[in-house]
Amino acid sequence: MPPVLLVNILRNPELCRSLSLREWDLLIRQARRSELLARLHHIFACNELIETIPEAPLLHLDSARLIADRHAVAVRWEVKQIAIALHDSGVAPILLKGAAYLIGELPPCFGRVFNDIDIIVPVERLGEVESILFLHGWASYGMSDYDKEYYRRWMHEIPPLRHVKRKTVIDVHHRILPRTSRSQPSSDKLLAAAVTLDEKTGVKAFAPIDMVLHSACHLFYEGEFDHGLRDLVDLDALLTEFSSRGDSFWSDLMDRADELELLRPLFYALRYTRDILGTSIPGSVSGGGVGTSFIGARWMDSLFHRGLMPDHASCNDSFTGIARWLLFVRGHYLRMPLRLLVPHLVRKAFVEDMKS
Repeated sequence: MPPVLLVNILRNPELCRSLSLREWDLLIRQARRSELLARLHHIFACNELIETIPEAPLLHLDSARLIADRHAVAVRWEVKQIAIALHDSGVAPILLKGAAYLIGELPPCFGRVFNDIDIIVPVERLGEVESILFLHGWASYGMSDYDKEYYRRWMHEIPPLRHVKRKTVIDVHHRILPRTSRSQPSSDKLLAAAVTLDEKTGVKAFAPIDMVLHSACHLFYEGEFDHGLRDLVDLDALLTEFSSRGDSFWSDLMDRADELELLRPLFYALRYTRDILGTSIPGSVSGGGVGTSFIGARWMDSLFHRGLMPDHASCNDSFTGIARWLLFVRGHYLRMPLRLLVPHLVRKAFVEDMKS
């Protein structure tokens, strides 16, 4: 694979000093496709590089930062509304991914823009939570009866809920992987270890180590990688932040991954944050505790080193399309056995298309 400009800048922001305007144009395009444009602004600001950026690309970076800042304000307010809605039930919403990073003021939150707010609640309270949210204006929308049944029977979340006035979307989870997934991390263990982010609202998030594992699980069990590089940047930021807080982080991370049956996604998270972004990971844990053959590792490298790049023509080679397709198939295979997967994909590919 040829070097990707955005990845080079993420690894060494100082390189931006020597970029031509043509290269700046390419960098902006790659970052926008990866939803990392506002993140780039933050990185440049932290490295005192803003003054070195030419006027034209800086306009794009400033615009992305302003959008991200407004988004953060809106998300904070929406999280507060969710907490208020659920307050009397005694269910403290546990935030996932982007919302958790933002409310917890963790490094991945800077410049992070996302489409919905993800929460997880105990499965035994799921119906109650859905009813309460419905009374406060959130309801499922725009989904066929088949898709609704698919979510409720097989998935790790109920159909997305959209507020009738604000149009904001909540994804309510009861586990982190589908019911049909080969790996079944214990939701009870994850929920029991959750930590409070805001005493006023009572909202929580996964414990730091579980947050890393969920981020790895989310990325490497997925079949679509449109924002794969953004999610890898999140992992890099989480690993860097949490490992700086205590010497036991890496051993605790390995032990927890083993306990939750998530060694495989952790293996990939450590491998590709190190290989692509240069994340500092001790050699003793860089293998993630999962053995794999040389040929198998090289094969997965050939897929992920393409799939995790920006979805932009400048980042593609002759094999990128097939690599992304194989990762799509792999993701679905990991999440659902063939006896269920094949009929589902056939229906989505043909039956639903004929209806539309």
